[in-house]
Amino acid sequence: MGRWEPDARDRLVRAALDLFDEQGYENTAVAQIAERAGLTKSTYFRHFRDKREVLFGGQDELVELLVAGIAGTPESAGPLAAVEGALVAIAVTFTEERRANGPRRLAVIAANDELRERDAMKMAGFSSVMQEALRRRGVPELDAAVAVELGVVALRVAYGRWLEAGGDFAEVARRALDEVRIVAAALEGAE
Repeated sequence: MGRWEPDARDRLVRAALDLFDEQGYENTAVAQIAERAGLTKSTYFRHFRDKREVLFGGQDELVELLVAGIAGTPESAGPLAAVEGALVAIAVTFTEERRANGPRRLAVIAANDELRERDAMKMAGFSSVMQEALRRRGVPELDAAVAVELGVVALRVAYGRWLEAGGDFAEVARRALDEVRIVAAALEGAE
């Protein structure tokens, strides 16, 4: 494969996942990933800060989309509707390539303490920016925190379902958030 060929980022992700499958995350070097992808190590670092980021790349884009999704929701909408706007906004990043790599990516993360910690930090970062976006809309702090946590639960549920069945991620996320709303309301009645 020539170095000039397009989709360097996707090639690096596929190469990394292949190598992680073959020899484990810990035993794989960035230089090996770049070589497998037919690229240079410097090209790798133009796309990813470090080895972990090949599994978590694109976070900046997701943050921008989450904030834009909340900001783009009508002012009259409640906090959960704004969180729904954020989940729908990130749907553009849920491609078939991402779906195809998803189970392998999750398996690598699950097998490594450092990567599980990085995944938790990533989700905490998403929560933080969404809470701040809600507070900028005038949502009280506790309301923003609860709405975002419910949204994160819905995101995790939606991601798992989307990996299994595919489809339009926006619709999968909407359904998951609707179910979370129902469960939250039922918990209130169970007391």
